[in-house]
Amino acid sequence: MKYKSQKVAYWFFALCMLLFTLQIVYGFIMGFARIGMDGLHDFIPFNTARAVHTNLLVVWLLTGFMGAAYYIIPEEAQRELISVKWAYIQLISLAVVGVVAIVGYHFNYWEGRKFLEIPRELDYLVVVNVLLFLGLILGTLFTGKRKTTTALVLSMGLLFAALLYLPGMIWFDSQVTDSFFRWWVVHLWVEGVWELIMGGILSYLLIKLTGVDREVIEKWLYVIVGLTFLSGILGTGHHYYYIGVNKIWLIVGGIFSALEPLAFLAMALFAVYMYRKGEKSHPNKIALFWTIGAAIVSFIGAGLLGFAHTLPQTNLYTHGTLVTAMHGHYAFWGAYAMIVLAIISYALPNITGRKRHDKTNGHMAFWLSNIGMLGMTVAFGVAGVVQVYMERKMGLDFMKVQNEISIHFVVLLLCATLFATGITMYIIEFIKYGKPSDEAMTTDTH
Repeated sequence: MKYKSQKVAYWFFALCMLLFTLQIVYGFIMGFARIGMDGLHDFIPFNTARAVHTNLLVVWLLTGFMGAAYYIIPEEAQRELISVKWAYIQLISLAVVGVVAIVGYHFNYWEGRKFLEIPRELDYLVVVNVLLFLGLILGTLFTGKRKTTTALVLSMGLLFAALLYLPGMIWFDSQVTDSFFRWWVVHLWVEGVWELIMGGILSYLLIKLTGVDREVIEKWLYVIVGLTFLSGILGTGHHYYYIGVNKIWLIVGGIFSALEPLAFLAMALFAVYMYRKGEKSHPNKIALFWTIGAAIVSFIGAGLLGFAHTLPQTNLYTHGTLVTAMHGHYAFWGAYAMIVLAIISYALPNITGRKRHDKTNGHMAFWLSNIGMLGMTVAFGVAGVVQVYMERKMGLDFMKVQNEISIHFVVLLLCATLFATGITMYIIEFIKYGKPSDEAMTTDTH
């Protein structure tokens, strides 16, 4: 069954695509700067480009999660969204906050806290925006005809993401205390509650695309939630190794960081098993590719590559180097970007009534972007290992090492071009779907 209020999701997905495009542009600005082509330095210095690049990542993914929730929750709750008008107001206010923050970064108007650079005044607007979003989602869910495990896990992830934003708003004079609580936001989002959001979206898509019974899929979801809480919360300790806290975090961080890949392994096994078990041959193969791909790539990027440098003995050398960039790019791509692209690929034909999911461009977008991102990850990894050896074993000067490894960024830019080509093709397909159709929302094509 479809609900007309699900059309709201389209406009969140559209903003999502715009912000994703901007993020890629700023990534290229940094990439060219790393090989000495820094002509924009007077207008966009590297530190500004990095802040914009990482913050755009967070905002476009959150926008995608919100769009996913606006699409999934009405269907799972079996009722229309409680207020479409307020959903559009929430979208507009989210876009305004994003634009103001980005402009502010270019005028050095930001907090000096890595990954949480958004100015303090905008923090309060973010809180109001997210409270409005949660009110709409939870109000729809708890006044609906049913409350599924999939919807509850997705909503729980979104609620905890909002609550864990609050520690990042508290001001501490101590650098150690400030850094301690900053990771409550940064780590517990991306390696904790965002995994619940991913699990909820993954569960919904597998139910729709494979035809496997809901009860079977949602039992796996409980396992994923359990593993996420077991490893993700105390796994925060791997950020505490060298910030001035008690040495007990070396032990806690090391042990629970070693367990973190289990949640992503469970997701990968879950997705592949459900795909093989499924008897339903869904026509939307593109959405299925992105869904299964997200589960597998997240295990490699977030699970294995994360484990590769979070043990204390390794992290002593790798923290603050390009090895982190290697893990970060592939982890965010697999765990979150791909699942957002999956739900968009699934929802668009249903919202617009146009069946474009069998087009060659869609398949090319998937493969080019994935091959490009894999190449970028390898380039970051090789550059990172060389950086670690030259800086932390040979003791060479930081800037000298950066010059030595700049050749790896030539390779990275070539791979980034391949990746950007794939994403461009994806966005072109998004545009070709056109706007939502009332007729499409009255005919069940799920």
